[in-house]
Amino acid sequence: MNHNQEFLDELRQHEIDQKLHWFELNRRSFLQVLGGGLLVCIAGAHAIAQESGRGNRGHELPKELDAWLHIGQDGNITAFTGKVEMGQNIRTSLAQQIAEELHIPIDSVSLVMGDTDRVPWDAGTFGSRTTPTMAPQLRSAASTAREMLVQLAAKQLNADVAELTLANGKVVHARTNRSIGFGELTHGQQLVRTVASEVPAQSPTDWQITGKPWKKVNAREIVTGKHQYPSDIVRPEMLHGKVLRPKGFKAKLKSLDTKDAEKISGAKIVRDGEFVGVVAPSASVAMKAVEAIKAEWDIPQQPSNQNLFDYLMHNLDSTQMSSEHVLGSVEKAMPTAEVKLNHNYTVQYIAHAPLEPRAAVAEWNGDKLTVWTGTQRPFGVRDELVDALRIDPSKVRILVPDTGSAYGGKHSGDAAVEAARLAKAAGKPVRVMWTREEEFTWAYFRPAGVMMVKSGVQRDGTLTAWEFHNYNSGPSGIRTPYAVANQLIQYHPADSPLRQGSYRGLAATANHFARESHMDEIAHEIGMDPLQFRLKNLTDERLRAVLIAATKQFGWGTQKPSASRGFGVACGVEKGGYVATCAEVELDAQTKRFRVSRVVEAFECGRVVNPDGLENQISGAIVQGLGGALFEQVKFANGKILNPHFADYPVPRFLHVPRIEVVLVDRKDLPSAGAGETPIVGLAPAIGNALFSATGMRQRNMPFSG
Repeated sequence: MNHNQEFLDELRQHEIDQKLHWFELNRRSFLQVLGGGLLVCIAGAHAIAQESGRGNRGHELPKELDAWLHIGQDGNITAFTGKVEMGQNIRTSLAQQIAEELHIPIDSVSLVMGDTDRVPWDAGTFGSRTTPTMAPQLRSAASTAREMLVQLAAKQLNADVAELTLANGKVVHARTNRSIGFGELTHGQQLVRTVASEVPAQSPTDWQITGKPWKKVNAREIVTGKHQYPSDIVRPEMLHGKVLRPKGFKAKLKSLDTKDAEKISGAKIVRDGEFVGVVAPSASVAMKAVEAIKAEWDIPQQPSNQNLFDYLMHNLDSTQMSSEHVLGSVEKAMPTAEVKLNHNYTVQYIAHAPLEPRAAVAEWNGDKLTVWTGTQRPFGVRDELVDALRIDPSKVRILVPDTGSAYGGKHSGDAAVEAARLAKAAGKPVRVMWTREEEFTWAYFRPAGVMMVKSGVQRDGTLTAWEFHNYNSGPSGIRTPYAVANQLIQYHPADSPLRQGSYRGLAATANHFARESHMDEIAHEIGMDPLQFRLKNLTDERLRAVLIAATKQFGWGTQKPSASRGFGVACGVEKGGYVATCAEVELDAQTKRFRVSRVVEAFECGRVVNPDGLENQISGAIVQGLGGALFEQVKFANGKILNPHFADYPVPRFLHVPRIEVVLVDRKDLPSAGAGETPIVGLAPAIGNALFSATGMRQRNMPFSG
């Protein structure tokens, strides 16, 4: 997979044609596994979207995805989805919406997620798409099941459909005080229906479960240690695998001597071309054997942090897709502007640093391969294994246990492919667990980038010209939400010296940082309050609403900045979410150090599904955003990562966390959008603007301590 582009991964046409055929072939096996009951299928148009940290190929995200519901004999509901749980709590929010449609307790709903043998094909969990795309499909399936249950009950109770209601897993006929359970209705029947997406769902005004705070449905298993993460999976006779890594990026293997490694008891050397690994009874023995291998590598000269941004601007990649947005004529408008600004902004590569590094367990049974791994794209990883091992897709099964975070960093199946190769050679199940150093070195990074911004504005605060160029980091969030008559906005792909890909918010973080910092610079240049300047140039009422909500909660304008305290604001739109962030910083005159003491963030993503989960998402994005804004950066030189440990790569700690206040703007009149990414984009510019208000020093490079 090419992680040098933010891309929409194209669905193979034969997969589209085979969906219903695949279902029909597997229907009986599903029902045998599940027992008697009602199985509901949604069929819809298929498209696929896979994002990475670079440009957009223009494919639309899916409007409909296959989804499954099974009503068991005990009346409980099992839902099937290719989406996976990485800590964002979609297991809870999806269960809420199914329970809402069927008028059942939420603990009557369970989800099978990310098992490629049991769930319909899915593009993956990325781009904040689960809530706006998968949730409506599961709601449609549930509402269809509701109507079918009522019809079945009407026949059995000899009652009119209009007189029947659903409550607590039963269809109730109030007039005669009779009821019949879901399990009784579906017992022994194997009914399959295809439903359309326009099946009516419950109105948000009638919600009883959705829209209310709910605890994480599997919280007990997680806090008691019962839950198994990918790195906890153990199979009978399982061995441990380690892979020989090059001494630098783009290295070519010159020579290999495995004699000393072969002498280590229990260790077996595996070689397939330039892939070299070891399997052993324990991870420590496998590591010892890998370290005993003598390998020589040819490593070419490569760029470093020292010349990174100049390199990106002068090494464009014509093989990747650029983008351009033009409105009016910047060339004609700029000379007539009363005030003109021209500044560059930069962001460094940063690592995902998930709590759980990549892990996979692979097991072969004859020619059938099963892999347990943590990935955002179960079917994408299946395709990687098919390509790498040249086997039929029907012979590969991926299972994704709820995973210890990803942040966009687990789109690929690196560990899965490694484990599968080693397991095939060993003839036994093999677990591959990346070390923290491997995670920091061989995983892909959030792209670095250069943003060049030129603007023209009148003295009354009217923006008249806007020119914006992004080099390398990507086009997400690159468009300005402000009303500017003349715009030139371009994304320029570059030949990245490091492997790069998706990260929470993608390039929207970099583009919002540059744009919102520059907006602050314009406001200062013309002597206008930063909030008033933004409002003057905003016609988007949803963005205005969150900006007003955040600044009102923050108390914008009630205190004046000083040498010891500063205030900043930023706002933006991304993936259907609207965000405004206010930050307060405190400075120590003696140490010249500062800390972010308070953050207020208002967020609007349409109708809120789970306010508690949403607030947690926003707070988490703020905390994570602190790292990229203040100190996170990957240091590298000549093909080597120089800070591949937490000791040298700081991430936010408790001492860095400010007072966080979240303002939810709930729009029940609008469809729900995702919230996993957008809340991160306003933090860095808000902090940078706050620092400027206190010190007069402008932060144009992320991280600010870099």
